[in-house]
Amino acid sequence: MRLEGIADLPLHEGKVPSWLASIMKRLSKAIIDVMIIEWGEEKVLERLSNPLWFQAFNNVIGMDWDSSGSTTVTLGILKEVVSIDDEGIAVLGGKGKKALKVPEELRVLDKKIDADVGELERASRLVAKVDSVLVQDGHTLYHHSMLVTKSGKWAIIQQGMNLKTRYARRYHWFYTRKFTIEPHQGIAGIRHDVAIDSVRSDRENTRKLLLDLIRDNPTKVVSQIEMAQNLLKGQSTLFSQAFNVKISPKVKLIYMKPNDLRRVKEVLNKVYESNPINLEEALLNGIGPSTARALYLVADLIYNEPPSYEDPVNYPYDPFKYAYAIGGKDGIPFPVNRKVAYEVIYTLEDIIEKIKVEKKDKEFALSKLKELAKHGDKEGS
Repeated sequence: MRLEGIADLPLHEGKVPSWLASIMKRLSKAIIDVMIIEWGEEKVLERLSNPLWFQAFNNVIGMDWDSSGSTTVTLGILKEVVSIDDEGIAVLGGKGKKALKVPEELRVLDKKIDADVGELERASRLVAKVDSVLVQDGHTLYHHSMLVTKSGKWAIIQQGMNLKTRYARRYHWFYTRKFTIEPHQGIAGIRHDVAIDSVRSDRENTRKLLLDLIRDNPTKVVSQIEMAQNLLKGQSTLFSQAFNVKISPKVKLIYMKPNDLRRVKEVLNKVYESNPINLEEALLNGIGPSTARALYLVADLIYNEPPSYEDPVNYPYDPFKYAYAIGGKDGIPFPVNRKVAYEVIYTLEDIIEKIKVEKKDKEFALSKLKELAKHGDKEGS
């Protein structure tokens, strides 16, 4: 089941002041450490991949409840304070060019994780492709963070920005082998009237048709794209009447920008030569948003197998009450209360220290018992 939520994530200017960054780092580490002691690193990863829990987490540490920066700041802080050696979790990638460093950072972890680094890199690339090609909702990806445990489980949180509305959207993933069929843990953002969503479970025919078109003769496919574009413009009326083609306002809105057919053919030729066996391979071998959009138009107007045009975001409940924990960076819902923040930090750090001491005492006691057992065996012999 996909867990999805709505969040106002407008673009906010300004940086986190150093005094607040210090609070956020200590509080984040303390919370994560307590969770790992209680649940283990895989469960922590699963929680972070829930968009509503993630939103509540960054509210608790002092980020604004409604800022797009809550994603980049929170994940940047986690990357600093969480490590594969201490917590058993590594945070890779980040905003802008940092997102491209995931493969390089995975190779550094190669000896520390029980997983195929190549498969993790493939997952990272596929997730980025799905959220820009199979889901097209007007948001351009600019942040991509991958979280990996020692056992090789992963979560990915990425964010896109709509340059017209200046609102962001956050996509959450948790370890999956099905990248093209309802793969998200959740999508947080403002709901729009129209989008392209071909990962819905009821769009299997659309996905099969998309792969068939990609594996078909590129010249033939481009001629079908041209025919579909003519239908969109109100031309090819005989074909339209013969096959009862109906063009909805949503279709006109999505496909109003014409495709560069020369460029589309170049892409289709390249992917056709790679002979992809499935849609995942086609994505990794070069199918991008523009080419996919041209194929979706063909799927709709010529083959009557459209993707969904419903925005995948919805709103089950409100996580923003957690913004009242210590306050928010920009004073929303009120300025950060430093006294309360440090009381929480000291309490959590004290709990963690006591648990560590108890663990050492327990380990010491067990070692003594083992020694006594060995001594008893010797005397018995």
